Amino acid sequence: MTGMIDFTHLYAKTHDGLFAFGQQFTTDSELLKDCIQDVFAKFYARRDTLCHSVKNIEHYLYISLRNRINDEHRRSARLTKQPVSELRLRRMAEAEEWRRENMEHQQLLADRVALCLDRLSPRQRQLMRLYYEEHLKYEDICRIMGLNYQCVRNLMCRSISSLREKVMSDEFADVGRQ
Repeated sequence: MTGMIDFTHLYAKTHDGLFAFGQQFTTDSELLKDCIQDVFAKFYARRDTLCHSVKNIEHYLYISLRNRINDEHRRSARLTKQPVSELRLRRMAEAEEWRRENMEHQQLLADRVALCLDRLSPRQRQLMRLYYEEHLKYEDICRIMGLNYQCVRNLMCRSISSLREKVMSDEFADVGRQ
């Protein structure tokens, strides 16, 4: 990274994102604001060295913020000498349980969608694959499938409607639970 950095612009551009990111690590908004200020102050103090060695300043700021919050947690834990509270452990366990259940639900839904995709016509499957997996535009799909634009649009609409009906039907309700 070379050249002069406009710290006012950098701060304005990254502050909200840094704050949202920091909320993953602490609910104490005052601590978080202080940590963000510290990160910018340290970056400013070392700007001559860092501007030449840091390739992605925003990435550096995010990592620095995470490390600064972790330092504050460690310092706070040393000062209080208290073990992690039972409430915090319970919240962590609940969050992990929710994450696990959500992942299971997502997998069941993915299995259900895959089974329903298999029940579409070959042309519908080809269209869905070209559009959603290959990320092709309708114009490219028209050339590949030998159809006009409106036919591709109509086929996509019918495919999505059919897929939605199949996914929502009770016929596939137990997919993944066997």
